[in-house]
Formats: sequence, C-alpha cells, structure tokens
Amino acid sequence: MENLWHHLSGDQIEKRLQTSKNGITEKEAQKRLKKYGPNQLPAKKKLPAFKLFINQFKSPLVYILLGASIISCLLKELNDALIIALALLINALVGFIQESKAEKTFLRLKSLVHHSAKVIRQGKTKIIPSSQLVPGDIIILGAGDLVPADARLQKNYDLQSQEAALTGESEASRKKNEILPANTNLADRENMVYFGTNITQGKGQAIVVSTGLETKLGQIAQLIKETKERSTPLQKKITSLAQTITFILGGLCLLLFSLGLIRGYSLTEMILTSVAVAVAGIPEGLAIAVTVCLAIGMQSVLRKKALVKKLVAAETLGSVDIIAVDKTGTITKGIMSVDQIHPGTQKNAKDLMRVGLLCNNAIIKNLEKKEMQGDTTETALLKAALEFGLKKEKIEKIYPRLDEIPFDSQNMYMATLHAQPENKGQIILVKGAPEKILEFCNLEKKKEKEIRKEFEQLTKKGLRVLAFAQQKTRAKEIKKELLADLDFVGFIALKDPLRPAIKETIKNCQAAGIRPLLITGDHKLTAANIAQEIGLSKNFHPKILDGEELDQISDQKLAKLLKSEANNIFARVEPRHKIRIVKILQSQDHVIAMTGDGINDAPAIKAADIGIALGSGSEVTKETADIILLDDNLQTIIETVKTGRNIFSNIQRVILYLLSGGFSEFILIGGAIFLGLPLPVLAAQILWINIVEDTLPAMALSYEKEKKGALEKKNLKKKSKILDKKMKLLITLIALSTDFILLALFIHLYKINWGIEHLRTLFFAALALDGLFFVFSCKDLKKPIWRYKLFDNLLLNLSVVIGILLVLGAIYTPFLQNILSLHPLNFWDWIILIAIVLFNVLVIELGKIILLNKESLQIKKTK
Repeated sequence: MENLWHHLSGDQIEKRLQTSKNGITEKEAQKRLKKYGPNQLPAKKKLPAFKLFINQFKSPLVYILLGASIISCLLKELNDALIIALALLINALVGFIQESKAEKTFLRLKSLVHHSAKVIRQGKTKIIPSSQLVPGDIIILGAGDLVPADARLQKNYDLQSQEAALTGESEASRKKNEILPANTNLADRENMVYFGTNITQGKGQAIVVSTGLETKLGQIAQLIKETKERSTPLQKKITSLAQTITFILGGLCLLLFSLGLIRGYSLTEMILTSVAVAVAGIPEGLAIAVTVCLAIGMQSVLRKKALVKKLVAAETLGSVDIIAVDKTGTITKGIMSVDQIHPGTQKNAKDLMRVGLLCNNAIIKNLEKKEMQGDTTETALLKAALEFGLKKEKIEKIYPRLDEIPFDSQNMYMATLHAQPENKGQIILVKGAPEKILEFCNLEKKKEKEIRKEFEQLTKKGLRVLAFAQQKTRAKEIKKELLADLDFVGFIALKDPLRPAIKETIKNCQAAGIRPLLITGDHKLTAANIAQEIGLSKNFHPKILDGEELDQISDQKLAKLLKSEANNIFARVEPRHKIRIVKILQSQDHVIAMTGDGINDAPAIKAADIGIALGSGSEVTKETADIILLDDNLQTIIETVKTGRNIFSNIQRVILYLLSGGFSEFILIGGAIFLGLPLPVLAAQILWINIVEDTLPAMALSYEKEKKGALEKKNLKKKSKILDKKMKLLITLIALSTDFILLALFIHLYKINWGIEHLRTLFFAALALDGLFFVFSCKDLKKPIWRYKLFDNLLLNLSVVIGILLVLGAIYTPFLQNILSLHPLNFWDWIILIAIVLFNVLVIELGKIILLNKESLQIKKTK
C-alpha cells in the first residue's frame, strides 16, 4: 500500500501507522528506528585504496611512459626502463595521496552540513535530526524547509512544494488535503510531500509514511549530495592547456627524432631521447598541483568560518567584483529585539503584545533559558510577550488557532484565525509591513496620516516597524477577502544592531575593487539609514530604488542605472527583483556574489556566480548555495575573496614554473643535434631531472601563503586567462635565457676537449639545479626576489633540499652513477654550476622588473 497513501484518508493512515495527531512516543520512535533504519539515503561507496591507486595510471601521459618503458626493455636499455618505472610510481603515489586527501576533506566538509526536522511527539513540538524520523511521525513544514521524508498532508495553509528533482515539473505543486484517486500520477499527488523536495510557500502538517530507501527518491536512487565531483571550468582550462602543450611537444619531438636520424644518431638513442624530452616537457604535475591549490583553498576558507560546498566556488571567488547583501544577518547581527511599543487608539500594550504572540510561529525550546526557535522577528516578538508577563501556552489555549495565511514575501503580511473564549465567534489577527496593514484598516485619513508619519520617523532611525490589526468574525476559515475594515491595534519597532566593524568591512570591500549592493525587503527609510551608517552612502538622502520603481522601468534602463555606482541601494524588493538585478549585472560581465538566508533569496542565490547562504538561514537556501557562512559575517566573504585570489595566483605560479622548465631540454638537445654534436644529456638523465623538478616543488608552490595587499589588487576579470601575456613573455624569456646559455657553454666546453661523460654530468646538474632555484623566483610574480621573504614556505624549502639531495645522490652514489651514466664533479665544476644558476636567476628577475615597470606605466596611462 506504500504507493497508495494519497488514496487514503488521514484517519486511515493514522490507524495503519498506529499514530495520532499528537504523534508517537519517544519509546515507539526508537523501536521504529531500529525496524526501518535511519532516514537517509546510502552514501556513495568509498573507492577502495587499491582501485584509487590503479586509477592513477589511467591517463595519456602514463600510456606514453608505459610505452617508453616497454620500448626500453625491448631495446635492453634496462636502466632507462627502471628510471621510467620510478617516474611512473612517483606520479601515481603523489596523485593517490592527493586524491585520498581531497576525498577526506570533502567528507569532513559534508559532515558539517546537518538537516533537521520539526516534529510532534507526545503532543510536543521539537527539533530532531532528519535522520531520526520514522513512519508515523507528525512533521511541521514551512516555507524554506527541505521535506525530510515522504509524508501525507493533514493540514495545509497555502502550501506549495518545488518537486522538479523528483517529477521534472518546474512549476511548484500547490498542495491540498483531499483524498485522490488510486491511479493518480506521482506529479499530481497534491496531498503528498516528498523527501528531498522543498517547500516554497505556506505551511503544513503531515504524517511521515516512508523514510530512507522506501521514499520515492530512495526508490529511484537519486542521491542528494551537497558536493558534486565534477570537472570545474578551471580544471577544463588546465586540461585543455596540457593537451595543447602535449600536441606541440609531440610535433617538436617528432621533428627532433627525424633530425637525429638524418644526422646519423642511432634509432634506439633517438627513440629514447625523444620520448624522454616529451615526458619532461609535459606538465604532468599540473593537475595534481591544481587539486592541491583548491583543497588548500577550501580548508583555508573553512578556517575563516565559511563552508565551500563546490569546487567551482573556490575558483570563482577571486573574480567577484560585486557583492549583493541583504541587511539582516550580514550587515546587522540578525538578532532582533523589540525596541519600542506603540499601541493604537483605544488599545493598550497588552492587546498589542497578545496579537504579537498569537500571530506568530516561533516556538519555545527552553523556557528557563529563553531559547526560541523560528524567524528572528517572530522570536523577538515572542520574547517580548513573555517579558511582558504573557504565558504562551495559556494564551494559546484561550485563543486556539483555527487557520492561517502564512507570511509571504510578496504579500508582506501574515494572518491567523482564532476561536474566542466563551463561544463568542472567531477573531482574525494580522501582522506585517505597516503600509500593507494600513490598507486593511478602517481609519480616518487624518489618523492614518499621523500613524504613517510616526512609523516613518522610527524607520528613519533604522528600526524595523511591524503593524498589527484584528477583526472579529463568524467565518470558520480565513480568506484574503476577509482582510478589510480591520481595527488597528498598533505597531512595534524592532532593532537589529549593526555588526561590529561593519563600516570598516565595507571600506575593505571597496578597496578590493568590489562593489557592495544593499538589496533588502525593508522600507526605503530603513535602507537609507543603514546605508548611511555603514558608509555605503555619504548622502542623507541617497538614491534608492524600490520594488515598485523596478517594476516600472525596462531592463535597458535598469542596466544603465546599474552601471552607475550611485545606484547601490534597493529596498522593498521581492525575489523576482533580486534575480532580475543579478541577471542584468551578469550580462554586463560582472561576477556576482549574492547573500541571503530566506527561501525568497534562493532563486537569486542560485542565479548568482557565487551563492552565499547564512549558516542561520533556511535549509533550501543552504542547499542552493555554493558557500555557507558559518558566522553570518560579511567580513568572512571578503576574506574568502582574498583566498580565491590567492588560489588563482598559486595556480599561475605552478603553471609558470612547470612550463618554463618543460622546454629546456628540447632547445639544448635540439641545438646539439642540429650542430651534429653528441647529446648533452641522456634519456635516463632527463627523466631523473623530471622527477627532481616537476613533482615536489610544483606542489609546494600550491602552499604559498596569502600575500599582503591581495585585497588591494585589482579584482580578476570573469574571463581572466590562466596563461596571460605577461606569463607567456616570462616563460619565453626563461626558456631562451636558460637554454641558449647552456647550449653556448656546451659547445665551448666540447670544443676545448672536455670529456662527453663529464659534460653530461655537468649539464645534468645544471638543468636540475637551475629548475630547483628558479622556483624561488616564482613565489611572487609582482615583486623582485630581494623584496619578499624567500624561505617562508617550509614545504618549498624542503622540496628544494630533497631535490638537491636527489641530484647529489645521482652524481656521487655508485649505484645511481651506473644507472644514469654520471661521474663525480670537482670543486671548479660546482663553481661553474653556481655561476650558471645565479646568472639565470638574475636574468629572470630582470625580466620580471621590466614587465612590472611596463605594467605600472600602462596603469598610469589608464588613470
């Protein structure tokens, strides 16, 4: 019968599931939890370590290396085969370690996101982890909630659910309580709510009928995961870059191979040399280093109290140039408290507070500690009522709720229907935006004008003002048509204090080239006051666009207005306004970060380049977002942008380092072949250099710390290239300076009769050490080497030390000497090597200075 819950009445379901409107007992819940298991879908099976290791060998690069190893064995060049096998093993181990770390990081980050459900057990409402739900539980649902299990509706107050993940229907499903025919399609079962879907509007109560794998989502094995493993745009760019380099190197190596055969070199020697040069030139460490950069970035952001759910967010952070923020929670503390009470004519404060208590969905978690659960405004009203001496349970028994129109961001009000004591009929209670409530009230024009003036003065002070009204009625259910000729009860002013140092945060934001926008549902006057307090506007009467004005202007005019930084404040906006602003700014090539906490923010958060949810926000908003602010602090966003820029810079450093060294052997060997000279380095020696240079130093660069002034730098553009013009010039300069100096020196020393084995050892060391010390020039591409700390990256220092030991081991250890065909070097050889390394570093640093001066001149011209 699990497929026919929609065809049963509420009483039939209660009987079948042995439950009631008061829910089941805790003891029964534990029994059912053992029987049905936790209410969760099985996690994706962790890949076994052995399989993860084997997967490291599935790449075109590895196939090239395996081919080279097989060819070496067939040609009986066992030393070369051994070196290639070692290179394969090191790359596989590094990839295996990094993927294992990344998987552990994602699992740890995922464990920080918890889902909860509001449930009625033994007649009491409580919050429990969603995983603890069992069939027969009574759950309460509201706008912004994720549906925690499959359930049959009992009560429905304008409830709507977005079920696209399950049914494919993009339009929200409007719910009802009626029994439906047995053959009703899944998408049309409007008396059911389903696990994994979300409530977009209204409120309801339902009986849980299925949990875990027995839910519809469980049956089709559609796993809900916060972090999806997929190739991000940056990774695609890097893969494309690596493929292009591989293609170019393939052509150059074919040319080298052909030239060698023409010049009379042996087939075996040219096959091994060409393959070795190709392997050395391909930046195989790039993908691993990028993964490290992103993983480190995500961990760094987490330390700053932000949870990155998707890798793409870590990549995009550095490009953000506009942050659209709501007032509540980010600009302010998000902790509302009642500041002033203004009862209406012939009403007292007690009447007003009673309406505030009854027309309210907040619940008391702990009365002694005054802990509340619910919307911040409603919890503030509930606290104030309790402090006023009203008792929630007692008042609710006297005036039991019969019906409700939930608060809606478009309607801007909430209404409830209650029974009056002594069978005196019913009473409608309404709260909401003052301008909306006054429309419902029967007031003289003079009195209405006085009230409007009074609440506008409070709004100017940055207070949030709610109006309250009531009306006796004989109606048994509440309808919008009944909201007319109401009695004005009064209004309450609430205050949400600004966060500490928010003004400085806004300044930091602007200094970083990021434009802050204030987009709020509050009144114009409240928005103006807040904007002035935080330094977003210097005028007493800033230019503010509200929802009504946005409706009256075209997209073209709005686009023109948004280009001006004078238009940074938007008030009384609805979800559709937010998404419209985001899309127009994106069309102007801006990268938008959008913050929010409510269900009404979710569409704009999804549309933005970076969606940021407050940790205290609704489940749907957090599910939609790319980043969750664990401390609800705007400064945290600025810090994550800083981290994003550092991620991008570190990736650029790694690319510069790997590509600069990749072409060194080609020019040196190609030049020697062209001139008919012996090979300066052998295949096995090239592969050993590749092991020394490419793996550890490249990964260590990924751990470069955030540089001072990162936020003062001009923000990255949306289409910023990883390999920009400046980097291409540096790579060309480095490759040419290193290789032509070495080629000229090789020609000279060979002509004065230095032994070829001695020369090969010297140039083997020169290529390896040159790459190891050049890595220090890559630490900062904006400053010359003498203007920054050289040794503050301990991992980089260690990787260079290990690299030097590998070079020394190869030259002075008999076993490696034999494999690599190397000979010990004397004191004067080392003097030559030191001179070569210092000269190359000096040339590179001069190149950086020239490019930096050129860049500063261009900036001055643009100014």
